[in-house]
Amino acid sequence: MQRRDWLGSVLAGAGAGALASARPAFAADDPQAPGSERLPDLTIRDVRAILTAPAGIRLVVVKVETDQDGLYGLGCATFTQRAKLVAAAVDQFLKPFLVGKSPLEIDDVWQSAHLSSYWRHGPVLNNALSGVDMALWDILGKVAGMPVHRLFGGKCRQKVPTYRSVRGETPEEVEDGVRSLMEQGQRHVRIQYGGRSGGASTYGVRTGAIDEAQPENRRTVAFDPVAYAREVPRLFEHLRATIGDDIELLHDVHERIPPIQAIRLVKAVEPFRPFFIEDPFSPEDADYFTHLRAQSAVPIAMGELFTNPREWLPLVTDRLIDFMRIHISMIGGLTPARKVASLCEFFGVRTAWHGPGDLSPVGHAANVHLDLAVPNFGIQEGRIFSQAEQDVFPGCPEMIDGAFQPIDRPGLGVDLDESLAARFPVGDDPPFDMHWGNLRLDDGTVIHP
Repeated sequence: MQRRDWLGSVLAGAGAGALASARPAFAADDPQAPGSERLPDLTIRDVRAILTAPAGIRLVVVKVETDQDGLYGLGCATFTQRAKLVAAAVDQFLKPFLVGKSPLEIDDVWQSAHLSSYWRHGPVLNNALSGVDMALWDILGKVAGMPVHRLFGGKCRQKVPTYRSVRGETPEEVEDGVRSLMEQGQRHVRIQYGGRSGGASTYGVRTGAIDEAQPENRRTVAFDPVAYAREVPRLFEHLRATIGDDIELLHDVHERIPPIQAIRLVKAVEPFRPFFIEDPFSPEDADYFTHLRAQSAVPIAMGELFTNPREWLPLVTDRLIDFMRIHISMIGGLTPARKVASLCEFFGVRTAWHGPGDLSPVGHAANVHLDLAVPNFGIQEGRIFSQAEQDVFPGCPEMIDGAFQPIDRPGLGVDLDESLAARFPVGDDPPFDMHWGNLRLDDGTVIHP
């Protein structure tokens, strides 16, 4: 035997012996042995959708109860335009499929439930599944005594920077709004402005163009894409001239203009260094991202309307976008969102999860936990919760100086007061939505929202 081989074997044996002598001797079935603790044998006892509207926006929350009294989880399933359809999918289809199964086998539950209707994807089925999925992560965190972000691997940061939105009918009005948010600690602000065509709302819709004399389902909302595309670069120019570079500016096109016009707009705002431009094209026009990338270095965010992996995979793997804007409940919950974040990490794409008003505080909490845990976090759309929302959902994420604070309570950390939630009932789903299905050009042509 070579001397070094002999020495290595002696040292290895000595080390193993020392380790063995230092370790307490336990029988294999000794309940005091390290690692002998096991998760309880739980089953799902009930699954139900809870609808509430404390801020006047239809919200859908799923409650998954276990056979251990008092142990339950909450998840967000809000598809506000079709809230009762999601509730029906939860109560009539997912519940009988899931009752009696283990709430701790999260990925298996997700995969089997996802395939249970054979036809899959789409906002109704995905949101129903998301409500269950988030609730299961909530349960697992409570069983483990850990916040969900620790189950994901722990914190990569100590807070979650956010952006909030400002809109106005003049550049000066938008400027005032930006300065107000800066005083509240915001360092990222999304600016929305529709031009000087009268009554501009968040995405440039001329709200004054609604014909109130028409039946409700025929009232159209007019939009002028030429005026909008002309005025947005002027707004960026004004804010850089008056406020300077000490604020990150974002803008959402919301797919409202023809693709070639969107390319022209993005190139026009490039000198003003936007943090990102969001949704320049609709998902149906995603092939235009190749042309945009070749002509501009403006960071691009995309994904709000995505419901199917085929929509985001090419944009990520071809490095055509910079921020992933997926609405987590629209793709099925935290389980797929974690996988999307991991995919994006390898291609230099950062996260910027959708976080609007039509997302429950439970959904916002899910965003925060994932934001804390992923290394490729970019920015989080944030909001301040009303008192009614805080009362209905104790534990709403807290924002300080423009950043959501970590949630260190077990699970998702947000609860639901069902008796109080019932005081804010949800009305019938509308058969149409005036702001989306009736958005038209002046000549009556329907356009993408």
